[in-house]
Amino acid sequence: MTSSLKHTAQSVIRAQSFGLAMVLVILAGVLTAVSGSHIDPMTGASVNNFLNAHTLLQMATDTSTIAIMAVGATLMIISGGIDLSVGAIYAISGVGMAMVLRGIGPMGPVTTVLVALLTCLAISFLCGLANGIMTIGLGVHAFIITLGTMWIFRGLAFVSSRAESILVPTPLTAVTKASLGLGATLSPVPLLAMLAVTGVGAVFLTRTVMGRHVLAVGGNAEASRYAGLRVDRIRLGVFLWSGITAGIAAFLSAGYYGSATSSDGTGYELYVIASAVVGGASLQGGKGSAISSTLGALLIVLIRQAIRTLHLDQNYEWIIIGTAMIAAVVLDQGGTRLLARRMAGEASASSSRTK
Repeated sequence: MTSSLKHTAQSVIRAQSFGLAMVLVILAGVLTAVSGSHIDPMTGASVNNFLNAHTLLQMATDTSTIAIMAVGATLMIISGGIDLSVGAIYAISGVGMAMVLRGIGPMGPVTTVLVALLTCLAISFLCGLANGIMTIGLGVHAFIITLGTMWIFRGLAFVSSRAESILVPTPLTAVTKASLGLGATLSPVPLLAMLAVTGVGAVFLTRTVMGRHVLAVGGNAEASRYAGLRVDRIRLGVFLWSGITAGIAAFLSAGYYGSATSSDGTGYELYVIASAVVGGASLQGGKGSAISSTLGALLIVLIRQAIRTLHLDQNYEWIIIGTAMIAAVVLDQGGTRLLARRMAGEASASSSRTK
């Protein structure tokens, strides 16, 4: 039993997400200690400026949009590709949903929510499909295709909405801002959606055949093709998932904030890719974790919160995130080289013993 517990503990410590979780705990502890406190006007109790339900749930809400898209981006990066258009898909999905709801007019609450969700998913699915077909069919790297579609999708959102901010119906806001019994000012729905998408992504990658195929294609596409895997179909599926996660994020965000505009999600592709990379996804493909990408998104939002809490210049946010991304890539490549040398050494030692 003791040996089993020891083995489990070693597995947890070696897990990709363990180091990130420790960094988050330490940073949260520091923020709790230095952020100070204020008096709650309702209860008269002293409340920590960081460690309180309102701040934590708002952080979770801010994280949810990036983290949900980061799960899709992680699948994309694991497969050996990249999607720079997720921010634009997010924008066109939200704008398209708002315009459809405005065009249809008043409906029942349940119908409104279903039409909104299906519209977001349909638009994001078509965007992901377009990215995949062009990348695979034209034989052009995903970086170039999605860089182009990033401008195309955002331009379509701008032209179709005429750069207006389009309000969404109240029933949609009521669902995404539902308190679920936690209090009128607390809205856990984005957090729950983020956890659900992360859970689905983690199960997909670790427990399904398709998930293992994605890892195999990212690790060595040619070997996967010789092994009989339909590499193009797998890559197309990854593009679809990347688009759909952007659509889910757009649905939640437009409902939560009550409107959608063509400028929504500007720069989000950088946050999303940074979350996946900081979470350990290798840009060389074949390595990544849905849970770690969500923790990477949470770390980025926590850095932003730390800058606000400590009243620092917000321009430092970009410097810190950029530094964290470079450090993550350097550490990943260093770890890969170290593992390769260790495996080569073990193979050499085994060969010597055989002789």
